[in-house]
Amino acid sequence: MSSSPGEPPEAGYQPMRPRVSASARVLTAFFSQALTSFKATSSKLGVICTVSRQPVGTSQKDDQPAIPSPLPPRARPRTLIILDSSFNPPTRAHLRMATSAILSEGRPPTTTNHNVENAVDVGGRAETTRLLLLLSINNADKAPKPAPFHQRLGLMWAFAQDVQAWLQQQASTAIDVDIGLSALPFFHEKSEAIDQVGFYQQGAPEVKMGQVMLVGYDTLIRVFNPKYYGPVAAPPPGTPLDTSVPTAAENKQEKPRTPMQKALGPLFQRARLRVTMRTDDEWGGKDEQLKYLQDLVQGDDGEEGGGHGLGRIGGSKEWAERIEMVEGREAGTEVVSSTYARDAAREGNRERLDKMVSDGVKWWIEEEGLYRE
Repeated sequence: MSSSPGEPPEAGYQPMRPRVSASARVLTAFFSQALTSFKATSSKLGVICTVSRQPVGTSQKDDQPAIPSPLPPRARPRTLIILDSSFNPPTRAHLRMATSAILSEGRPPTTTNHNVENAVDVGGRAETTRLLLLLSINNADKAPKPAPFHQRLGLMWAFAQDVQAWLQQQASTAIDVDIGLSALPFFHEKSEAIDQVGFYQQGAPEVKMGQVMLVGYDTLIRVFNPKYYGPVAAPPPGTPLDTSVPTAAENKQEKPRTPMQKALGPLFQRARLRVTMRTDDEWGGKDEQLKYLQDLVQGDDGEEGGGHGLGRIGGSKEWAERIEMVEGREAGTEVVSSTYARDAAREGNRERLDKMVSDGVKWWIEEEGLYRE
């Protein structure tokens, strides 16, 4: 049954046979070596392999999976969709985030935060859009447990193939999916490194690559938490309070930027945030989450935003134009999370695990015996 871009991929859809085949030994060794090599370098970000929309060098024998390799684009993508997560494990919620974002890039823009030049039809999407699955080995908030990083890379590999399978079967399209590692903890640092990495510098240098960063509502809250950027500089002790009215010339002078503006200003020049709402007891309902974004804009003017506007926390309210809020799960449907997926795997509840993760990811979890302890 076909799913629209705004609907979650159905559990039990018929996937293509995973190219990870019958054994994960070769792939596990590859990802272990790739992780070791990345840690041994001074690189802050790198693409270690690509799951191509047209399989290259894939063996037909189940016991001889193809060795992954990075496949740089022949031309600089116009849009790079970035799913930065702990992938512990990737779930059907992640699959929904990725596939709906990919399909949305093929439709004409409906709001002012889309660039018409980046809108492509289904036939052109494969050449102008790519998906990057990014694993941070130095996450600002999450420690590397319970699955080790090389196993998470394997889960990402299986997940990338599930993305390909869903796109081909449900939308008759496909794009290349890159798998990358980052040693940077913060979104703005990762965005800058992605923009500069040589992997995406192929083709005409004048082509500007836009970034679409896929995040959950909880991540949006962290992005605008001032604690990650440092305090706004205070005047030196003893500085007299200036109560004079500024002149017209002084008003035109550029004000010093806050730490948050220095960090996030360049981010929002190159990237949009596509935020999937999380409607549950912890984060509130849809209206509450939409109001949070509204308060970021209106909170600088009057009391509507309760003093939580971007301007008051050291940001710029224009950034809100680069944020798109999209529906998460429908009301009344089961919550899907990595925590519940790990619990199902530990309990040996295969039926519940199937509801939490896509087919290839489930295969990898069971093949490698992950989350049993």
